[in-house]
Amino acid sequence: MSTAVPGRAVGATGEGAEAVRRGRSPVLPRGTGGAVARIGALTVCQAAVMVGFGLLITGPAKNVWPLTVEDHVDEGFERIRTSTLTTLSYIGSEAGNTLTVIAVTLLTCVALLLLPRLPMWRQAAFLAVAVSLQALVFLVVTLSVDRTRPHVHRLDASPPTSSYTSGHTGAATALYAGLAVLVLSRVRRPWRWPLAGLLFLLPLVVGVSRLYRGMHHPTDVIGGMANGALSLLIVGRALLTDASVAAVPAQRTESADTTARTEERAPGSTVVIFNPLATDAEGREKLRRILEQHGHRAPQFVETTAEDPGTGQASGAVRDGAELVVVCGGDGTVRAAADALAGSDVPLVVVPCGTGNLLARNLGLPLTPTTALDAALSGTPHRIDLGRIEGDGLASTHFAAMAGAGLDAAMLEHTDERAKSAVGWLAYVLATVGTLRTPRMRLTVRLDDAPVLQRTARMVLLANVGTVQGGLTLLPAARPDDGLLDLLILDPRGPGGWARALGALMRGRGRNPRATTAETLRPEGAGTKGVPVEFFTFRRAELTFAAPQSRELDGDPVTQGRRLTAEVDAGALTVLLPTREK
Repeated sequence: MSTAVPGRAVGATGEGAEAVRRGRSPVLPRGTGGAVARIGALTVCQAAVMVGFGLLITGPAKNVWPLTVEDHVDEGFERIRTSTLTTLSYIGSEAGNTLTVIAVTLLTCVALLLLPRLPMWRQAAFLAVAVSLQALVFLVVTLSVDRTRPHVHRLDASPPTSSYTSGHTGAATALYAGLAVLVLSRVRRPWRWPLAGLLFLLPLVVGVSRLYRGMHHPTDVIGGMANGALSLLIVGRALLTDASVAAVPAQRTESADTTARTEERAPGSTVVIFNPLATDAEGREKLRRILEQHGHRAPQFVETTAEDPGTGQASGAVRDGAELVVVCGGDGTVRAAADALAGSDVPLVVVPCGTGNLLARNLGLPLTPTTALDAALSGTPHRIDLGRIEGDGLASTHFAAMAGAGLDAAMLEHTDERAKSAVGWLAYVLATVGTLRTPRMRLTVRLDDAPVLQRTARMVLLANVGTVQGGLTLLPAARPDDGLLDLLILDPRGPGGWARALGALMRGRGRNPRATTAETLRPEGAGTKGVPVEFFTFRRAELTFAAPQSRELDGDPVTQGRRLTAEVDAGALTVLLPTREK
């Protein structure tokens, strides 16, 4: 869902030195031993699953449909062979060849480790370990499951291994899908999705090529893809989202000409609040040039810290008479600054430098920092709403995008900050795997002056905006400037319930399900048991949970609790937004 990159100005350079003093390599991440143990245990489970499936399809289930038609599939590929298709299948098959996979893996890892600015140790380890583990499991499976190859003319020499699983397909899945994960986290638009899509397609090309060449049954190819995907999931969970495996952070370089303290701030100045983990010196210099091009001379750059992620810096800017505040960071940094700017006339410029950047997405800002800044400075001021929220153990504050409890908050609790730096928003996807078993919660909901509602839910979201990553609109009625907040109650039960919930959310894209009062929108009879999605609009909401729940504000986990009270602070924040063409 939403995301933030909390500021951490301290300890950015001392960890590596401390590691050296203790005789530990600053290159190796902390918690490596525990991660290796977890990977090992899960790999044993993976091998057991793959072997079990192989014994099933070669034993009790071999005469069960669709296994009974696999021979027809292989024969069908044999009948359509042509010289052109045979050549193409050879190329596709070679993409999953052992030597090809080893060479591409080694070259990629070397490239990641030799990056001039920031060697990507964890990304390199992720790819190398995933490819290696799928190969290990493949060997165990072929030794345990004896399956003959298809009874068709085979275009390649038959290796001594079993037909199950397809080693080419498994290796291709681990390598190319792993590369796609890294592309999605590191490559910027417009190349990100086309390149990742091509990489995700390659394992399928390899699998079809192996079927065409008569080397495997369809279930062998499916097993290979499953083997490679499981290896990626296991290694990704251990190395990219495990908080105990924390790579040594990159050393920060301080630049006196780009960083200034609030004490020397002149009245009428432009203040740039930046998260040092999300905006480096080069990025700050680019932002400075754009500001000066728009007439903002000598902008003051102030960094956030772990203790103060932006609220104190923004309060100081208002107190000292700043005419403009620019915030460079994720949704958490923006939220902290917006809390201090609420009710003032000082305009805010949002420069998206985080992972989710939900507010920027919903305000129609470009997601490239320099482009977003240039577009906003060329635009006009607009008033938007904020949500004011409090609860047990949670002091009164504001949120700009979304707050919630349940599955979303639990997922954020399990997402490591360094994982977000490594693979971007895909860290949330990996973290979600471990939180799907979050128990259903019981709660009461009171909206404005409406009667109290009794509900169960997997997740509740209080929202000022409606769209999240990937363009998915969770709350289609939510608008940041309508003087209202929106509530989503998600309560799917079983696979069918999740499918219905997704369908309801997807259908919501093309409509405007707004209730004029705090009434339940009742798609498919919402409000009755088994209905997966409910939408509400309100000005004030009181949520009381039967047991303490995980909670979050704009992507930052907060203390667990049993109560949330939220109300709209209409038009509380002034933001500069690009001028839209009519």
